[in-house]
Amino acid sequence: MNRKRKFEELETWREKSQKGGGAARIKKQHDAGKLTARERITLLLDKGSFEELGALVRHRSHDFGLDKQRYPGDGVVTGFGTVNGRPVYVYSQDFTVFGGSLSETHAEKICNILDLAMKNGVPVIGLNDSGGARIQEGVVSLGGYAEVFWRNSMASGVVPQISAIMGPCAGGAVYSPAITDFTFMVKGTSFMFVTGPNVVKTVTHEEVTLEELGGALAHNTKSGVAHFMSENDAGCIAEIRQLLAYLPSNCEEKAPMSAAAQPDEDAAAKLDTLVPESPNKPYDMKEVVRGIVDGGSFMEVHAHYAENMIVGFARMDGRSIGVVANQPLSLAGCLDIDGSVKGARFVRFCDAFNIPLVVFEDVPGFLPGTEQEWGGIIRHGAKLLYAFCEATVPKVTVITRKAYGGAYDVMNSKHIRADYNIAWPTAEIAVMGVKGAVEIIFRKEIAEAKDPEKKMAELESKYEEHFANPWRAAERGYVDDVVYPSETRLKLIRALNIVQSKADHVPRKKHDNMPL
Repeated sequence: MNRKRKFEELETWREKSQKGGGAARIKKQHDAGKLTARERITLLLDKGSFEELGALVRHRSHDFGLDKQRYPGDGVVTGFGTVNGRPVYVYSQDFTVFGGSLSETHAEKICNILDLAMKNGVPVIGLNDSGGARIQEGVVSLGGYAEVFWRNSMASGVVPQISAIMGPCAGGAVYSPAITDFTFMVKGTSFMFVTGPNVVKTVTHEEVTLEELGGALAHNTKSGVAHFMSENDAGCIAEIRQLLAYLPSNCEEKAPMSAAAQPDEDAAAKLDTLVPESPNKPYDMKEVVRGIVDGGSFMEVHAHYAENMIVGFARMDGRSIGVVANQPLSLAGCLDIDGSVKGARFVRFCDAFNIPLVVFEDVPGFLPGTEQEWGGIIRHGAKLLYAFCEATVPKVTVITRKAYGGAYDVMNSKHIRADYNIAWPTAEIAVMGVKGAVEIIFRKEIAEAKDPEKKMAELESKYEEHFANPWRAAERGYVDDVVYPSETRLKLIRALNIVQSKADHVPRKKHDNMPL
């Protein structure tokens, strides 16, 4: 045995693996404003922590000249490392090798990462940059996608799965990110679609660009497919690292703890005066959140989609929590189709991974109109209701102002087993708003009055005094307390501390049948 020659061979293989598709293609990647697969992993993981798996794997195909193009790694870099000291598995598609296209062996490497992540209870991060299926391999490549999809489905609710779209992601490739928990996109360089602009033009005669059809802005504002939007690769990776800090490694772990911090000082100082005197005047619910959670800890999810519903992660006295809130600045905080689905998806994620839910409620009801009714608001609104009903994590609610009708029930009410519900003195807990209620209840009296407008005003004042307040609900025990806004943080911290060991169970079943 010639040891020196063997060692030289090893170095040759390693060099080939590190070079990907070669210097020219790496330059092209950089010229397009994108990092390479390995550069992305270097940014994502703690320095020196990456251990690569399958670096020397090559495809087995011989058709269409593929036998003359065999790159070590076969277009995807896979392995494990740490993020802020916590273990993660990662795969990063290499666009410099066959355009990052998925082959049989490429898929096997990703499947291996997903299998190991489930087995070891560790989050998995996929950095997607691929032209799709490797056409030269035909149905074998499609089979590879299906193997990945199956594992994504099996890993769902077991370990957190994060997808970053950092280049093209088209056709069947889009369904793996769609199954995962959170999807990141990069402005100008990433796009997702089932069928591209050329097919769209042929079939529907619509003229649309790549960016308009499936760019980061489109999927963050129109479709809701993506949860985060970044300016560049580095910003995207920084946000992934930030998100991971809120998440446990698997479904068996509790929500992570970190150093506690006081809430934003300016926001906290405004709490007692933040809700306007007029019930029809909007205010920013994000200011409420910032005034109560640990300072600088709120990380909004889906910030640009269905803005009437706010969801995101924060910390309360150091504990990771999930925030769900109505936003009076958008659609007056009404629940609509998109907002309901957005909220339901987030609630189910938090429940799957033992992250307590803190709800801030100011909801006048469900958004009316034929578009909503024909679009299925009944079914979609039921998703949010179902998600809160089935959640067994600690659940607390703060009613800041309006809590009307069925929307009151849906937003984590006591009746669907919330653990701790409080209201501010400004809360209005009723079947509907004052004006609508008076018009229905006192229709005859108003019609017969000499001065209908004056009578209307008198009856509205009377109804408001009796029903548009938190006292009836408090008398019934539907809220546990009525508190000053400035007291809210302390009340929530104490409540979360006492329910952290909560053990709640649902009836035995194979699985639920939520209203999809």
